[in-house]
Amino acid sequence: MVKIGDVDLSEKTAVVAVISHSPVKMARKALLQGADILEIRLDLLDRKDTKSALQMIADVKAAVTIPCIATNRIPSDGGKWTDSEEKRIQLFLDILPIVDAIDVELAAAVNLREKLIAYAHDLGKTVIVSHHDFNGTPSIEKMKNILEMAWQCGGDIAKFAAKANSSTDTINLLRVTHEVTKPACIIGMGNIGKHTRVIAPLYGSVLTYGAIEEAVAPGQLKIKELKRTMRVLL
Repeated sequence: MVKIGDVDLSEKTAVVAVISHSPVKMARKALLQGADILEIRLDLLDRKDTKSALQMIADVKAAVTIPCIATNRIPSDGGKWTDSEEKRIQLFLDILPIVDAIDVELAAAVNLREKLIAYAHDLGKTVIVSHHDFNGTPSIEKMKNILEMAWQCGGDIAKFAAKANSSTDTINLLRVTHEVTKPACIIGMGNIGKHTRVIAPLYGSVLTYGAIEEAVAPGQLKIKELKRTMRVLL
């Protein structure tokens, strides 16, 4: 089973705290709230050059001892990166040696994504390949195909997040979570899908994401709410 840093995802679903501002301050809060892993959103932070990004991550790792995922999200997947794809991937490449994992989109430029994933694996880093659908939840067959593409292109974890517009959508998301046989993180976004962030771990989702303060994704719960509810259910 895959690991991120020293967190073994075969033993538990990891709670990931999303950091979108004040990285050191938020990392300390996340640790106090019980997060297992940090996700550093480079596209939401004013750290668009290698030097400042490296220093920021070094400061975070000096402040807390939990693993870090680096994410540099493109607009089509809900991100705020506005520069070129080449610069986006290069920033990933530059910071890879000091993070524990990266999250790169299935929609990323194929040649650049392949280069990034190969380098990550050469360094022994974990790769999450993700896809986000902010309009709705596709069919079960399409969801499984997307997950398979994420694994096939080198993802150690396939992440799929879709807006749930009905209870049927949430049931289908949970069914896919239950039926896949490789490491996956599956999330229902929006108010209707909010409970999947707590329930999906019961069906095998290896990661769930929470907010330290304000949510950065539709329906995202706060870390404390996630941890408290998961303790009751699990």
